[in-house]
Amino acid sequence: MRGRFWIGLALAAAPLPAAAQSVEARLDRFLATRPVIDGHNDLPWEIREKYGASPEAARLEGDTATASAPLQTDLPRLKRGGYAAQFWSVWIPQTTIGPAAVETTLEQIDIVRRMVAAHPDRLALATTASEIEAARRVGKVASLIGAEGGGQIDGNLAMLRQYRALGVIYLTLTHTKNIAWADSGTDVPAVRGFTDFGRQVIAEMNRIGMIVDLSHTSPDTMRAAIAASKAPVIFSHSNAYAVNPHPRNVPDDVLASLKANGGIVMVNVYPVFVSAKARAWQAEKAAQEARLTGSPAGLMLGQPAAAVEAKMAEWVAAHPQPPVTAADVADQVEHIARVAGRDHVGLGGDYDGISGAGPEGMKGVDGWRLLFAELMRRGWSDTDLAKLAGGNILRVMRGVEAAAAGR
Repeated sequence: MRGRFWIGLALAAAPLPAAAQSVEARLDRFLATRPVIDGHNDLPWEIREKYGASPEAARLEGDTATASAPLQTDLPRLKRGGYAAQFWSVWIPQTTIGPAAVETTLEQIDIVRRMVAAHPDRLALATTASEIEAARRVGKVASLIGAEGGGQIDGNLAMLRQYRALGVIYLTLTHTKNIAWADSGTDVPAVRGFTDFGRQVIAEMNRIGMIVDLSHTSPDTMRAAIAASKAPVIFSHSNAYAVNPHPRNVPDDVLASLKANGGIVMVNVYPVFVSAKARAWQAEKAAQEARLTGSPAGLMLGQPAAAVEAKMAEWVAAHPQPPVTAADVADQVEHIARVAGRDHVGLGGDYDGISGAGPEGMKGVDGWRLLFAELMRRGWSDTDLAKLAGGNILRVMRGVEAAAAGR
């Protein structure tokens, strides 16, 4: 036993290979000086569901990964990840409609503002590129707000303006279902782009300095929005369709159009959006669940949910999800960079909105470290990595601000 102990200790103490040491040292230097800005994080809803809408109860100053109600985000991991800013999503369920959608959105905004107030030494509210930079100078993570679904304005431009006044800096035009004036990428096309009211929404967002977010929208809506917008657009948490043909991802012709628009795609780490193999696995899993619960040939049609859950657990054990790694995320980044250019790609992890876990080693908000290390090994310069990390979204924000100011 003692001999094995000392062998294990010696192995644990063995230095990293020179190449790994070099990448790790470069990574630490890079994150110390270059801001990381993530475009999408669903922590506010997780706080609502798991912690009774109490930011204080979530205890973000500690390790939330090991909490009884675990999270993918906390202040120590934001620091380790080198964050200068995080866009917090004030998502609401699409089943919440009408005035209730507005009320619930306001409650979500309140959670973000209370979360920042609970940690004044670590977080600061921000709505502009300059405010992000000012927060970083005093060692705080700038907290920005994005609303995830056009239904949250309840067809009323006054609600859009009021959200902006409360600090909401972007609106994702749709979520997983169509709304009256725009199509979702995961629903049956209805308006094939925009209605006249949709064009009014884009024009008003440009006027008041609100970023148009096209994640979740259909390709026709993407194209129509880019054509209509006088300011750069974003995809706050999307990937490339050519790498993984999931309807949540962005086709190459749309990626190419970002060069003229000035917008960016902020890469998502949800394995099903990253990897074609993971997407195929999820489809097989869904088909198996349908066989157990609802198909005419269902093996357990009408059986208790617990029995179905047990059978699904057996299936997953026998058919594990294919591994997804930082290399797969890097493939997404590099494809977007090839088609749109390195000025048009960023980071939008979708942490705390991911169903299940992220890629290997990228389970929480500090996971971007692995992506940067992978891209360093692939020959990316610090200059281009800085654009990816945060420089590109800062440029987009300044472009939106300039358009609103008439410059």
